[in-house]
Amino acid sequence: MLLHTIAVILLFLLLEEMTGNVWSSAFVAAIFAIHPLHVESVAWISERKDVLSAVFFMLTLLAYFYYTRKPGVGRYVTMSILFACGLLSKPMLVTLPIILLLIDYWPLKRFQKLSATRLAIEKISLFILSAVSSVATIVAQSKGGLISLKVLPLTWRISNALSAYVIYIWQMLWPTDLTLAYNHPGKVPVWQTATEATLLIAVTIYAFVARRRSPYVFAGWFWYLVMLLPVLGLIQVGGQAHADRYTYLPQIGLYIAATWGIIDVSRPLPYRASVLGAVAAIIISALAWRAADQVWYWHDSERLWRHSLAVSTENDVAHLGLGQLLSDQKRLNDAIAELQTVVARHPSDVDARLKLASALSKKEGRMNDAIAEYEAATTIGDPNPDVETTLANLLLEQGRIEEAIRFYDKVV
Repeated sequence: MLLHTIAVILLFLLLEEMTGNVWSSAFVAAIFAIHPLHVESVAWISERKDVLSAVFFMLTLLAYFYYTRKPGVGRYVTMSILFACGLLSKPMLVTLPIILLLIDYWPLKRFQKLSATRLAIEKISLFILSAVSSVATIVAQSKGGLISLKVLPLTWRISNALSAYVIYIWQMLWPTDLTLAYNHPGKVPVWQTATEATLLIAVTIYAFVARRRSPYVFAGWFWYLVMLLPVLGLIQVGGQAHADRYTYLPQIGLYIAATWGIIDVSRPLPYRASVLGAVAAIIISALAWRAADQVWYWHDSERLWRHSLAVSTENDVAHLGLGQLLSDQKRLNDAIAELQTVVARHPSDVDARLKLASALSKKEGRMNDAIAEYEAATTIGDPNPDVETTLANLLLEQGRIEEAIRFYDKVV
């Protein structure tokens, strides 16, 4: 909460310094502070990297702003160090140099004085940091078995990426049925992909065409598009289709574009300030209510997983998480039922079979079933000495000595 609050304050200071518009900056910061999509980043301890990287992201942008006011080696080095700290917090910040180019366009308007080439060269060291971070992340996650280009066809990944762009916009406007895990849809119908691509292309063309009249739309829209690129699943990490936490920083661009756009469109309205103030209060109150509701689901693991199952269908991650939790709590009948659901749908899922085997081994009278699941797990994928040793130990305990020796021999 402390890191999130610091990021909110820094966002307000950044926008107010760059635009001079106090109330628009305050509204964007308030939406960033309280939007239900951000509950996951703040409530989930594993995502502390989100809020930590956000602090360094805001500090880097502020440092860049002060650098543009009075360029100097010291200010540039300070900005670079802050950016490096952000990358070390979470590699998703690799797109930050492009975000700097976007704020060069608006609100800093540096493109009016300097060429695009000059502005890009100015950030060359930041691009190098991004490249190093990208390579290091891909290597680390590949070695950890998190990345695989063979899991899903490229066409599926592209279709899901287009869907994610649209889904995140819808969730920003209507944040209901949010959950920790969203199943990958697999093959998406062609008409759906075509519709989503058409919508995104249309908005992108509008943002480009209107860049002189509405530069905030151009900067905000491309902020959103660019910042989401590393987490769209084009390089698949895990099995999720999308995730609430991925919107934490990218959607700031949409908040900016929408807020400044509404300010411009509403100029002819009578009692404009009062109307906009009332609408802003209603929006913030509604989002606060939804955020409080979302936080309630993060009270404990069982509540979180059951909520996920209630708002989504065939959510294998939720079934696995709930099954493991119930197994740890010795609620074995319920645990086995949850885990069997996943194994029935995905018989080649080694992790699901191992969790089911573990739960069965704790249940009186189900040891042979547990052994059968362990045996099935050993036939899937690469040999796993730990699994084979566990299986051999269970066989030995059951007096099935010859079978145990066979697996011990394999491990040796």
